[in-house]
Amino acid sequence: MSKYVKDLVTKDLARRLDGVEDALLVNVVGLDANKTVQLRKRLRDKQMSLMVIKNNLARRACEGTPLAAAFEGAAGTLALLWGGEDVISLAKEVVEIQKGGQFDPFEPRGGVMDGEHLSAEMVKDVSKWPNRQGQLSILLGQILSPGANLSSQLLAPGGALASQIEKKAEGAGDENPETPAASDEVPVSPADTTVDEQP
Repeated sequence: MSKYVKDLVTKDLARRLDGVEDALLVNVVGLDANKTVQLRKRLRDKQMSLMVIKNNLARRACEGTPLAAAFEGAAGTLALLWGGEDVISLAKEVVEIQKGGQFDPFEPRGGVMDGEHLSAEMVKDVSKWPNRQGQLSILLGQILSPGANLSSQLLAPGGALASQIEKKAEGAGDENPETPAASDEVPVSPADTTVDEQP
């Protein structure tokens, strides 16, 4: 490949990877054409992109960018994988594909996250982290938890007081049965009363 062609390819790679900060390197050497098409479709359905590149061209294209760290110690022809929700989702997908065995010899080879180089083992470790949605759920729970605790503490005494008042009201009705009202009493006339006369 002439220097002119290499420069063109490098510029095209740099253009395609512009704005990409987190990515993983995977091995796809040995996959046949049908498996490669199936793999690309599976990744595309999850908004992930896969590009097979030569390391020396990729290094030149990514020089001075956050992706440069991904190629530290990389050798041979590898595929660059990026996109998806975040790098954790990428790692989860890569590990899941490898475990499935459908696309052997597909495997993680490394990558870059937040400008830091990732080894193949680190990719597997990252795949065990909660993804963006999981992290948001945890964060939301931590934000709402103090408010829920405060609310329950504020409402508990009021609920206990209301319960005691209700019990007192029910008990007062049982202990003091209603006496007939004054209007219900039958008046007694003097004629109805008898007085014992003494002889």
